[in-house]
Amino acid sequence: MLTESFRQTHDARYSQKIGAGDYFMRTVKAGSTVRITDVDGNEAADTLFYSALDPAERYSANDTVREQGNVYLGTGSVLRSNRNNPMLEIIADTCGRHDTLGGACSSESNTVRYAHDRRCMHSCRDNWMNAIQENEHFGVTKRDIAHNINFFMNVPITPEGGLSFADGISGPGKYVEMKALMDVIVLISNCPQLNNPCSGFDPTPLEIAVWDN
Repeated sequence: MLTESFRQTHDARYSQKIGAGDYFMRTVKAGSTVRITDVDGNEAADTLFYSALDPAERYSANDTVREQGNVYLGTGSVLRSNRNNPMLEIIADTCGRHDTLGGACSSESNTVRYAHDRRCMHSCRDNWMNAIQENEHFGVTKRDIAHNINFFMNVPITPEGGLSFADGISGPGKYVEMKALMDVIVLISNCPQLNNPCSGFDPTPLEIAVWDN
């Protein structure tokens, strides 16, 4: 379901562009609203969420999918933790559907899915590892890199129960907006993938904005 927001970026307390292939890591307080915008369209925001009070509590695809009874995320989805606590709720969405099954690209998956010579290509897992190394004060470690959400990414489930990486359904300026239900650490990799359509074979910027309510 497509739902728009009344909020304007120029009224946000904080906003930042996330360059193509770069990462973003920041705390968002409970009650705040966070928006991720697909600036040029057909980009993927590989995103992890952690409790700011205890990063061992993190986003769980299993709990989220089980509780909502739907494998796709959209307006009304409550993103739940591995302790089954609500972390954020999607309150506006102009894309319509987001993936939480396809996982993130890594040197290993690039090798398995594509070719051995793709192993050293930049990946979302590289971004996350760089982020936690350069931001140790958040208390997130390598063991906390778990399953993620791929905002704006189109990963249909086939009739046989498999996954396919399809052309994106997002477009320039489309966004997803969430209300934080606890203090959360937001960790985003602006996907650098060049081997499938998740970034249109041409990674582009994302934008993040935060409002106090």
